[in-house]
Amino acid sequence: MKYGFLLDMDGVIYRGSKLIPGAKSFIRRLHETDTRFLFLTNNSQRTRRDVAMKLCRMGIEATERDIFTCSMATARFVAQQKPGGSAYVIGEGGLLNALHLNGYSVVEENPDYVIVGEGRTMTFEMIEKAVRLVDGGARLIATNLDPNCPTEAGIRPGCGAIAAMIESATGKKAFSVGKPSPVMMRAARKQLGLTSEETVMVGDTMETDILGGVSLSYRTILVMSGGTSREDLQDFAYSPDLILDSVADIPETLSFGEPNRSSNRSRNVSSDYTLAPTG
Repeated sequence: MKYGFLLDMDGVIYRGSKLIPGAKSFIRRLHETDTRFLFLTNNSQRTRRDVAMKLCRMGIEATERDIFTCSMATARFVAQQKPGGSAYVIGEGGLLNALHLNGYSVVEENPDYVIVGEGRTMTFEMIEKAVRLVDGGARLIATNLDPNCPTEAGIRPGCGAIAAMIESATGKKAFSVGKPSPVMMRAARKQLGLTSEETVMVGDTMETDILGGVSLSYRTILVMSGGTSREDLQDFAYSPDLILDSVADIPETLSFGEPNRSSNRSRNVSSDYTLAPTG
C-alpha cells in the first residue's frame, strides 16, 4: 500500500527558525515519488501563503496547496454550519483571511460566532467584549485548544489559554476545530483524496497529532525531534504505531502491520522498517 502523509510542522520539519536535519531531503523524496502530503498546523496566525513562504525560505519546497491550517478548518466549518454568517474574531491575518474566503463577515456586534485564534495583538478589552457577546448568545469557537505555543524565547499563551478565560467567565465551552479534532483531521485527509488506511499522521505531540490520528484510525508516527520524550509515553493510554528520532528516519518503503491500539509496544523502525502485528 502506498501511503500519504499529514505532517505537523514545528517539531517535525523545523524547530523555531532551524530546519530539523533530514527534513529537506524527506520532503524532496515525497515530491519525487508523487506521494500525497499536506503540512498541518494549529497556528492560526499566518495565511497559507505566509506558511509556504516560511518553508521556502528555510529550503523546503512548498506551495499554498501543500498547507492546511486550523484557520482553514475553522472557516470551512462555520461556513457549513451557517453559510454567510458573521463572527467577532480574536486573531490575526490567517484567521481573518480564511473567514473572508469562506464568505464570512467580521463584525463587532451581534455575531453568530465568537472565534478565538492565536495572536499577540489581543487586548483585555477584546476579551471583555467576547465574554459579553458569548453571554449574549454568540457561539464560541476556538481554532485549537493548545494551552501554549513554543517560541525561541520559551512558551507563550496559546489559543486554548485565551479561550479558557472566556469559558470560565461565561460557563460556556468552546468548540475546537483544530488538531486533534476530527473536523480538521478528516478534512485534511479528504483534501488529499486518501482513505483512513492510507493516511499517516506524523507529529511530535501525543495530545494533538497522535491522538487525532489514533481517533480516526490513521497510521501514526511520533518523532522525537519536538517536545515529547520517550519517558512521556507512559502517561498515555494510546500509542503511536511507530516511534522515530525524526522524519529523516522514515524509510522509503514503509510497511505497517495491524497495530494493537491498546498496547504501548510501539517500535522504533530505525532498525526494523516493518511494524509486525502485535495482537
